[in-house]
Amino acid sequence: MDRFATLSAFVKVADMRGFAPAARRLGLSPSAVTRLVAALEAHLDVRLLQRTTRSVTLTAEGERYLLQARRILAELEEADASMQAARAAPSGRLVVSAPLAFGRFHVGPLFSAYLSRFPAVQGELLLGDRMINLVDESVDIAVRIGHLGDSSLKSRRVGETRRVLVASPDYLARHGEPATPTDIAGHRCIHFSGFNSAQEWVFEQEGSRLRVGFVPSFVTNGAESAVQHAIDGGGLTLVLAYQAAAAVRSGALRILLPGFEREPSPIQLVYPTSRLLSAKVRAFIDMAASETDWSFVDLS
Repeated sequence: MDRFATLSAFVKVADMRGFAPAARRLGLSPSAVTRLVAALEAHLDVRLLQRTTRSVTLTAEGERYLLQARRILAELEEADASMQAARAAPSGRLVVSAPLAFGRFHVGPLFSAYLSRFPAVQGELLLGDRMINLVDESVDIAVRIGHLGDSSLKSRRVGETRRVLVASPDYLARHGEPATPTDIAGHRCIHFSGFNSAQEWVFEQEGSRLRVGFVPSFVTNGAESAVQHAIDGGGLTLVLAYQAAAAVRSGALRILLPGFEREPSPIQLVYPTSRLLSAKVRAFIDMAASETDWSFVDLS
């Protein structure tokens, strides 16, 4: 007995509510479809379809089995398509979205290498800190930092980053170094509003969130501007570690209060839910996962 043929016949009869229309759709004779369904019922020793002269309906057992049959057929189709996609060379238009600074310094170089490797792909990189709807804006992949609240997206984790409080050695020599988050109120603060519009920073102390309010001396929605002002001695600023990594490693900035930091945030590639990824999308995800170092926890 051809299990694929019997399952296909049963599902098509259930969908079309009749043997004749199912046979036309499958390109078989009605008698052939009848034999396939009968063979499946005999194999299971259960009646799946209730037949009358006017209609064909599912029995209670048939309704339960239909759900499993659909899943099995979908997985078989996905397996076939996956093998075909694996053999196919990436091609077509690929649109990738990423946060502004992270995109410039990290996604851009990756995308350039990807396009060199797969010249049949036409790439478009959209940079911005605005949260976009991937489906509405025809974006294939987005780089997102932080935990996902939208369960309609699939994701692949490719790194992580801390939130770090930093200041320049010159500023700290003049104003002193905060020993606890509550000391921040006595310092000049540079507020990167990309985290939130509220003029407060969030830390963790013994597993509890600690919110510290302040009056900023400088507010900007650009992390690069906040980091540069801190390098120039303008005060303390709280940014993602990748945004300050170069300055920290060069000694232009120092990390403060590391014992009060929140848990690192994941860096993820997200894409619309689909049973099958195209070759161009799969190749980009695999390349990012295997050929990038997007961990910004240890900045030493």
